[in-house]
Amino acid sequence: MTEQTTTDRYTLADLERWSEVTSDVDPPIRLGVFGDPVAHSLSPQMQNAALRGYEINMQYARFHIRPNELRAALGLVRELDFVGLNLTVPHKIAGLTQVDVTEESASCCGAVNTVRLHAKKLMGSNTDAEGFSRAVRSEFSIDLRDLRVMILGAGGGTGHAIAWQCALENCERLVLVNRTLAKTSAFIDQLRPFFAEPRVLGPVARIEAVPWDETAMRTQLAYIDLIVNATPLGMNASNPAPIPARLLAPHHIVFDCVYHASKTALLRAADEAGARGANGLSMLLHQGALSFSVWFNREAPIEAMRSAIAF
Repeated sequence: MTEQTTTDRYTLADLERWSEVTSDVDPPIRLGVFGDPVAHSLSPQMQNAALRGYEINMQYARFHIRPNELRAALGLVRELDFVGLNLTVPHKIAGLTQVDVTEESASCCGAVNTVRLHAKKLMGSNTDAEGFSRAVRSEFSIDLRDLRVMILGAGGGTGHAIAWQCALENCERLVLVNRTLAKTSAFIDQLRPFFAEPRVLGPVARIEAVPWDETAMRTQLAYIDLIVNATPLGMNASNPAPIPARLLAPHHIVFDCVYHASKTALLRAADEAGARGANGLSMLLHQGALSFSVWFNREAPIEAMRSAIAF
C-alpha cells in the first residue's frame, strides 16, 4: 500500500471511478473539501493532523469541483463511503439547495460549509459563523457584540455567515458592502430585527447596505471598528486590496478571511495605517475544529490542528 500525500487533488472524473482511482490509497479518503480553486487549501493538513491525533483510520483530500459539477459530485459522494465534506468558494450558497437536510446553522446564514453523511443523506451545516467569532476573539481579545462591523463581499457564502454571526451576537453596528446591492437587500431585511434597539450614538443606522464605492465606504468608516474582507481578493499575490489603503485609520481592526504565508495587500495597508490586522488562518482553524466535531461528535484536537497549518 502507498500512503497518498495530501497535496493531491481529485476531480469529478475521479469520483466517477473512485474505487479504481483510490485502490492503492491507505488509509482511505473519506473526507474532503470541494472548491474552485482548491489547490491553496490547508484543510487537508489540518484535518489529517486531527485524524492522526485520534488514530482515526481515514484521510481528508482536496477536490477541484467546478460550479456546474457540484450537484453531480455531491450525488456521487452520497453513494460512496464518505463521512463528510467541507464546501469552500464558490459552493457555499449553492450547497444550501443541494443537501437533503439543512441544519439551522446553515439555513439561518444561507450557506453550507460542512456536510455530514448519515444514512446516504447529506446533512448541511455551517461552522464559518461560529469559527469567525472565535477567531476574532482569539486574535483581538474582543467580542463581536462590542464592535461596529463592515463586511466587504457580503453577498457570498462567507460574508453571509459572518453577517449572521454579527447579528446573532448583537454587534453594535453592521454595514454590508457588495458590488450588487440587490444581492444583500433581502438578507438585510432578514437581519434587521436583530438591530431594532438603538445602541449607537451618532447619525448612522445600526444596519445598512452600501455600494462598493470609495465615497460610500469613506462615509461609513468613521463609524466602523472592524473591517472584514470576505471576498477572494488576496488569494493571488497580485490582487489589490479590496478597500483603498487611504481609507484605513489606526482605530480600525482588519480581518482578512484570505490566508497566506505572506501578507495580503489589505493587511499591508492595515500595517501602513497603524491598524491591527489578522489573516484568515485562525478562522480556518476554528471552523475546521467545529467541522471535525460535527463529523465525529467529539472535541477536535485543536493544538494539533493549529501546529499543522502554522506558517
